[in-house]
Amino acid sequence: INHSVCQWTYNFLPLEDLCKAVKNIGFGAIDLIAPKDWPMLQKYGLYSSMCYISGKVSLTEGFNRKEFHDYLVKEYLDVIPLMVKAGYKNVICFSGNRNGMDDETGLKNCVEGLKRILPAAEKAGITINMELLNSKVDHKDYMCDKTPWGVELCKRTGSENFKLLYDIYHMQIDEGDVIRTIRDNHKYIGHYHTAGVPGRHEIDESQELFYPAIMKAIVDTGFRGYVAQEFIPTGKDTNAKIAALKRAVEICDV
Repeated sequence: INHSVCQWTYNFLPLEDLCKAVKNIGFGAIDLIAPKDWPMLQKYGLYSSMCYISGKVSLTEGFNRKEFHDYLVKEYLDVIPLMVKAGYKNVICFSGNRNGMDDETGLKNCVEGLKRILPAAEKAGITINMELLNSKVDHKDYMCDKTPWGVELCKRTGSENFKLLYDIYHMQIDEGDVIRTIRDNHKYIGHYHTAGVPGRHEIDESQELFYPAIMKAIVDTGFRGYVAQEFIPTGKDTNAKIAALKRAVEICDV
C-alpha cells in the first residue's frame, strides 16, 4: 500500500507540521493539495498524491452542469501543466449535485465536459479522478453517489485517464458490499480514501469495517496507487491524533 493522508482532516495542524508528522511516521504523501501548497510538500520530499485545481473547488457545482463547464475546463487545463512540472499524476473532480437532474442527463453532461480536458490529460499522463460520495448522510443530493453510475461514466469517457476515487467510508454508507465492489470494478478505480463507519473517525475496532481485509482485496487487484486516510481523529490532543494516523497506516499496511 502506498500511504497518504488527506490534509483537511488534520487541518488543526499547520501544513508544515503535518509534513513533519508524515515524515516521522514514515510515509511519503499528502492528499488534496492545491498548487499554492506544493512547495511545502516539496520542501519535505513529500508527494501530492491527489491534487486540487488552483481555483474554487465545489462538490455541488460540478461537471453534470453545462453552465460550469467553461470554468472547470479552464481550471483543469491550467493545472495540468503545473502538475507535469511538479511530477504529480492525479487530480480530483466532482459530479455536482442533482438539483432535480436525472442520472442519464448527468452522465451525458459529465462526458461532454470531461472530454474537453481528457485529451490534455492523456497527453500529459495525468488522471482525472471523480470522487464517489454518499448522498445519505454527508452530501445530500450528490450525483456520483453509486459505483455503477461512476463506472458507466468511465466507460462513456472511453479514457484510461479518467478514473473513480473510491471512498470506502462513503460507499459503505450508500452501498455496502465494499470488497466485492472493489474486486468487480478495480480497473475503473484510481485512488482510495478511508474512514470509519459510522462517524468518519478512526478505522480501528470501534467501527464496522475491517480494513485489513479491504486493503488485502485492494492489493490483490494489483492496485499500485495511493490509499489516503480521511478520518477525523477523535484524540484529546495533537499527540493522540498523530498516533491515530500512525495506527491507521499500520492497520492498512498489509
